[in-house]
Amino acid sequence: MKQSLRAKRMAKHHRRLNQVPKLNLVSLMDIFTILVFFLLVNSGDVEVLQTDKSIKLPASVSDQLPEDNLVVLVSATDVIVGGRSVGSIAALTADTADQFAPLTEELKYQAQKAGPLKADQQITGRPVTIMADQKVPYHLLKKIMATCAGAEYRDISLAVTQKEVSADEAGEG
Repeated sequence: MKQSLRAKRMAKHHRRLNQVPKLNLVSLMDIFTILVFFLLVNSGDVEVLQTDKSIKLPASVSDQLPEDNLVVLVSATDVIVGGRSVGSIAALTADTADQFAPLTEELKYQAQKAGPLKADQQITGRPVTIMADQKVPYHLLKKIMATCAGAEYRDISLAVTQKEVSADEAGEG
């Protein structure tokens, strides 16, 4: 039996609807490629120091970015160098010396691992970043900085949380 033109057209239409639709990935891949390049270009601008949840850093409007240095972490209970606890705040407070001996030992060990000072570091010393809770008393922070300086870590940076500069503060400076 011969099919009419209308029956042929309807059969062709039903065959087309019963096929599995094809997914066009070209435009999706274009979007992801652009996204990857965007993220690669913009990811190098941010330097983030790993902080401990027990430390609340003081706020500052400094524009200078942190460098990747040895980090001395001073929380409310411990002094930590490179992820290793070297002493407690109670021991640091009870110590009457100008420098904290356990911290000195750890800094000398870290300096030994890093090798001898380069010619440009002879005057400035090795770089170190001190991350201290904002409630740590100044005399303890001063003792930690003196200990760092005594162990050839004289290029001292203090970690802070960057805050936005308001229009009033920008006009005063």
